[in-house]
Amino acid sequence: MPIEPRLIVTGHNRAGEAVFVEDRHPDPVNVQALPGADFYLLWGTPDGEARVGERDAEPVLRPYFPGLGGSRALFLRWAAHSSEPQPMPDPVRVADEVAEKLPGLTDPFEEKGDGMHTTDTVDYAICLEGELCLELDNGAEVTLTPGTCVVQLGTRHAWKNRSDQPALMCYVQIGAARTAG
Repeated sequence: MPIEPRLIVTGHNRAGEAVFVEDRHPDPVNVQALPGADFYLLWGTPDGEARVGERDAEPVLRPYFPGLGGSRALFLRWAAHSSEPQPMPDPVRVADEVAEKLPGLTDPFEEKGDGMHTTDTVDYAICLEGELCLELDNGAEVTLTPGTCVVQLGTRHAWKNRSDQPALMCYVQIGAARTAG
C-alpha cells in the first residue's frame, strides 16, 4: 500500500501552549511538464531568516524553489518509467500551466530536455518508496532505495525513475548562496 502524504503542523495557542494547528493530507499538484508526477507541497518559510513562535504562521509554497534563507518541504511521487521520453504537448500551454501551479519549477532546467538542472539550494532528498536514480553531469549515477538520504549541494543533476514502480521522495530545500569555485 503506497504512503499517503500527511502534514501535521504545530504552533501555540493564546495561552502559549503547544498545539496541533493543522493535520491534513495535501492534494497532489500535477503538471504536464512531468507526466504522472504528483507534487505534494507541504510547507515553506520565507526567504531570509527562518522564524518560529509566530501565531497563525502560513506556509510559503511558491515560487517552487526558495530564495536565500527560505525553505520548502514536499513529497514528490515520480511516475514509473518517468525517465522515458514522452510526447510533449503544446509547449506554451505546458509553460503556462507550470507558471500557474508550480511557478519557478522549470526555470533551472536546461533546454536539452534530459532533466539536468542546477539550483542554488541545499537539498535533503530522502527516498521513501520505490527506486530513483540520481545522475550527475559527468554521467555518474546512483540508485536510491527506501531509507537513502542524498544531500544535494547545488550540483548539476537529474532525477530519473527507470523502474516499473512509482518512487516517493521527500525533499527539503533550503535557499543558499553560491560561492565562486
